[in-house]
Amino acid sequence: MQIQQNISLRPYNTFGVNVACRQFAAFQNTDELIELLNSGNIGKSGVLILGGGSNMLLTKNLDSFVLKNDIKGIEELHEDKDFVYVRAGAGENWHEFVSYCTSKGWAGLENLSLIPGNVGASPMQNIGAYGVEVKDLFWDLEALHLKEKKIQTFTLMDCAFGYRDSIFKNKYKDQFVILNVTFRLRKRPIFHTNYGAITQELERMRVTDLSIKAIAEAIINIRSSKLPDPKLIGNAGSFFKNPLVKRTLFEKLKKQYPGIVGFDNPDGTVKLAAGWLIEQCGPAEDISWKGYRVGDVGCYPKQALVLVNYGNATGTEVFDLSTQIVQSVRTKFNVTLEREVNVI
Repeated sequence: MQIQQNISLRPYNTFGVNVACRQFAAFQNTDELIELLNSGNIGKSGVLILGGGSNMLLTKNLDSFVLKNDIKGIEELHEDKDFVYVRAGAGENWHEFVSYCTSKGWAGLENLSLIPGNVGASPMQNIGAYGVEVKDLFWDLEALHLKEKKIQTFTLMDCAFGYRDSIFKNKYKDQFVILNVTFRLRKRPIFHTNYGAITQELERMRVTDLSIKAIAEAIINIRSSKLPDPKLIGNAGSFFKNPLVKRTLFEKLKKQYPGIVGFDNPDGTVKLAAGWLIEQCGPAEDISWKGYRVGDVGCYPKQALVLVNYGNATGTEVFDLSTQIVQSVRTKFNVTLEREVNVI
């Protein structure tokens, strides 16, 4: 457990933005975390907890004490007639954890394959894809209060999950460090194949015997075909949330733009496809944001929802592009996009 001074965070964020932090250390268990918190290295700027660095945009050098969560381990706690309860350390890679569970025949997480980041961020963001969200499989988590240095257990109700949202992004923002997460996974799968292009991909794969392994493979194929690998092109996955609008607005937009993409929600609202909205806008009337590039920052050619760093873009350049996109979508559709990434 070594405290490093003035190091670059470029290797620790998937956008590959080159900013520095005053002090940096990694912890592999709760005792090491508490020791670091008590080390006297926390200044006025406090602590920044770093996981996989997949849902953040760093726009400046940090005076914070940056602590990287490297708590590992996967444990089968117990099982009953229908479920297996599996605990994973917050520092486990998310996709590797999903693949491990799929290989064991534990169902539920397969639709969340290939999402970048670590396990600890999954409940914080309530990550979701292809009709499934973490809250659907979540059982509980343990987190350490940064000031009180006490471990607290949070149940499903405690987390107040919403669309890409949880209590850790609101009431308890920057107050807790997630240590581990327990998921309740099914012994007998319930397949979710109606969202997006899953059915078409399964047909292309010539799958006749549906399984969680086949669905995971289909999801991986779909995501790989339209999303850039952060190891090759800096990005944080979906930069914007899909906006929720009133049905009256959706019907109005539908008349004006028949191709608009929307999904009905149980509460009567409609979830619009942010990627489609962005594609219809651009820096000029005859230019789409999709595939747009200026310097080393751009909008990915295969998915307009993804902003990318082609090499040496700064966090400020990425943020400025996102601001232009938000403004153009608001002007054209009267819909305000909300950033999904955490801007620091």
